[in-house]
Amino acid sequence: MAEAEAESTAGVRPRATGLRSTRQRRAVLEVLGRCPEFISAQELHALLADSGSTVGLTTVYRTLRELDRAGLVDVVRDEGGERLYLRRPTGEHRHYLICRCCGRSQPVDAEAVERWAAGLAELTGFAELEHTLELSGVCADCRQAGATAPCRQAPPLLAAESGAQDGLG
Repeated sequence: MAEAEAESTAGVRPRATGLRSTRQRRAVLEVLGRCPEFISAQELHALLADSGSTVGLTTVYRTLRELDRAGLVDVVRDEGGERLYLRRPTGEHRHYLICRCCGRSQPVDAEAVERWAAGLAELTGFAELEHTLELSGVCADCRQAGATAPCRQAPPLLAAESGAQDGLG
């Protein structure tokens, strides 16, 4: 697949963020861009392998770390401490509610948290203050179904699994 096509498919231009565009990075971005919910590095690696990609697990971890530093993914930790990744739809820092059963994520307006962090930075003289806020619970659908946490078992379905072509290969 041509580089420009891969970049537009993934919805990101790695070079615009200072990252070099590589075949592995494009493959990770493309598959990650089709995941509607947070996914672990191992789940992402399995999806890449299923699509015929030869990207190794170590490369997946390294690429996700680079994408996090570049602000292209959001990262949360599950109850076991494993990092989960989601392609950031905008360049802005976001906060999410995460269902501990199905893994569904919902962005939340956390303007009060952002104001508090900015005020704290001003008060203390800290610059480039970063913060992490993780909120998890059981979503209404899982609660209605009688599910109890933790019960997340499988990675979220991709568009490719519902019949769309993945373009990797």
